[in-house]
Amino acid sequence: MRHDVKFPSSGLSIAGHLYVPENTSGPLPGVVISHPMGSVKEQSPSNYAERLVKQGFVVLTFDAAYQGESEGSPRGLEDPIQRAEDVKSAVSYLSIRPEVDPQRIGALGICASGGYVPFAAQTDHRIKAVATVVGACVGILWREGMDGKQSPDVLQKQLDEAAVDRTNEAKGEPVRMAQIVPATDEQAKFFPEKSMFREAYDYYRTPRGQHPRSTNQWVARSVDKIAQYDSYALVDLIAPRPLLMIAGTEADTQRFSVETIEKAKGPKELFWIEGASHVDLYDKPEYVDPASVKLVSFFKQHLG
Repeated sequence: MRHDVKFPSSGLSIAGHLYVPENTSGPLPGVVISHPMGSVKEQSPSNYAERLVKQGFVVLTFDAAYQGESEGSPRGLEDPIQRAEDVKSAVSYLSIRPEVDPQRIGALGICASGGYVPFAAQTDHRIKAVATVVGACVGILWREGMDGKQSPDVLQKQLDEAAVDRTNEAKGEPVRMAQIVPATDEQAKFFPEKSMFREAYDYYRTPRGQHPRSTNQWVARSVDKIAQYDSYALVDLIAPRPLLMIAGTEADTQRFSVETIEKAKGPKELFWIEGASHVDLYDKPEYVDPASVKLVSFFKQHLG
């Protein structure tokens, strides 16, 4: 049911998992699933892939370039444009698989990829249906902070540091790495209850969701790529293709979904999962199950 695959993206080899339904005849509708920042395909994407494949979809999850089992150096680079290109390359791969109908391909993005997938879909018309789960734009997050009230000085300081990093690397010095989420429970407690960063510790740094290739390290100068990026500025270009955004009523990232649905032209829908925080929708069955039921209904309606 699950196969290890590879496909190219901007000259790099991308590692993926291809989920194929059993005892069905093709060609079938396909769905690409893209992972959160700092994550790998074996984490939250696999939870949704396993549910979708049981409903007759061919599903492709993959590690972003520079991350997981995929190629790219420096390791841990977070490049929004490359991340979107990886989504498009995944669609290319699905479109030539004999099990898949290339006219019936959708895409799902989780967390940061809930920004990268809509961004890719704005100009890739092969993506016939676009869905997100607790979507967030890393560009807005780094510029404005989670609540939109961050001082501009915070970003300017990080850009100053990124400039120094680039010069140091040109001199042959090692790439400076930074932590993505809290590494300890003590660090996590500096963030509010139910917040993404507090709960990300429990998911990524404990046996609950920990994976050896999800290292909690990223290239610090990635910030100068992220700072200029906006997932949703041209979200209206997705229309007339459908957009579904799923958010938790307790998620501190819900503003991204609310604001984006307001900007989108439609068909569009914001679907709420009652009681769910951001990270709850990564793996907890009581929240992933209803989200998946909605996703199956959405993709069946629009991919046939």
